[in-house]
Amino acid sequence: MKRVLNEELVYEVLSAVEEIPKGCVATYGQIASLIGRDKNARLVGRVLSMAEYYGKYPCHRVVNHAGRLVPGWADQAELLHNEGVFLKDASHVDLKKYQWDC
Repeated sequence: MKRVLNEELVYEVLSAVEEIPKGCVATYGQIASLIGRDKNARLVGRVLSMAEYYGKYPCHRVVNHAGRLVPGWADQAELLHNEGVFLKDASHVDLKKYQWDC
């Protein structure tokens, strides 16, 4: 049986994502740590994959631990570029330069 995500958890993740400033990115693990779930980066990814059902959040500012963009989400690079975040190659953000220092 498929587990349904707790609404409170969903909004906890989305609230943390909403705090990422323009021109910065955060990792899934970073968001997990911010909400007190250090080992749940994949859970954060799962929540973000459904974020559109909960409103408008800057999910494009979240990347993996290596700075890689979401595979198959072509608009993510453009959204980041519009905020002044430039890629170091075709699919990676330079975390040393753009990672949110929260």
